Amino acid sequence: MKPVLNRLRRAQGQLAAVIAMVESGRDCKDVVTQLAAVSKALDRAGFKIVASGMRQCLTDTPDAPPMTQDELEKLFLALA
Repeated sequence: MKPVLNRLRRAQGQLAAVIAMVESGRDCKDVVTQLAAVSKALDRAGFKIVASGMRQCLTDTPDAPPMTQDELEKLFLALA
């Protein structure tokens, strides 16, 4: 989960930057560009979580029941 946390922290920092940009009246183009970077960081974290779920689904672990195909599909759709 460390890579997921790193990506979420990166997105958190980028979002703080977007808020500061809006509050200081920065150019709309700059704000949108930075906001797109936040979105991409969140997407990457989400995909990392889904990939972990897929790995869990494909491996037999006694502490966690495997994910069903429907559960994985819902995870993917949640990122759309």
